[in-house]
Amino acid sequence: MNQQEHEHPPEGACALVRGEPIPREEVEAVLAAVPARDGKRPGEAPRKGRGELRDQPPQARSQNTTPSTERQRRRWATQVVVADVLAKRACKERGLPPPDTPRTLGPVPEAAVAGLGSIVAVALAYSPAARTLLAHLEARQAIPEAAVREYYEHNRDRFLTVDALRSGVDPFGATTDADFLPYEHVKAGIEGELRQAAGRRAFFSWLDLARADVVYAHGHEHPGDPSHPDHEHRH
Repeated sequence: MNQQEHEHPPEGACALVRGEPIPREEVEAVLAAVPARDGKRPGEAPRKGRGELRDQPPQARSQNTTPSTERQRRRWATQVVVADVLAKRACKERGLPPPDTPRTLGPVPEAAVAGLGSIVAVALAYSPAARTLLAHLEARQAIPEAAVREYYEHNRDRFLTVDALRSGVDPFGATTDADFLPYEHVKAGIEGELRQAAGRRAFFSWLDLARADVVYAHGHEHPGDPSHPDHEHRH
């Protein structure tokens, strides 16, 4: 029998992480810290992310908030809390120094939500342990020279010189080497971007595996879990 079939979080817990009850007060603290927004979503570009809610954090309570939205906000906040707990464990297991920065949650950049999905973006903003783990995973990524060179060759439009841009040079048309920034001048930046992307992929993979065995209390399941009637997994 699967452990999740007979294990249930005790009263007052939102989830069990390897048998450790996570107090619901932690979820309430995240909900209280989420910046309040009105019931509309005005002028916001569509959010894209990886396997998470593709939108901003669900809006805080307002006169336009539905019961379903409130339930989804609680599930969403639970994922942020669970990610923090799992990251603390992962840091300890890897011998990483425990972060001494307190958990706080301020405004999360739209670019972070677009690139990471709202759960991961907010978890990284909220959890010093998650940021420490991400930095550790990123530092471990080896980027081959061939990958850096390939990126440079396939994304020439990113490396036009200022003069070429002013002249309206088509990077995919007739060009000369002088129209582009030299490879050696941009190599370090490309390598850094590729390492960051690889580190994020490693973080996503770690989180997917780490939370697979988490047992959630009723009403605290993943927002995209189809087993509850409020599930949403936007694309």
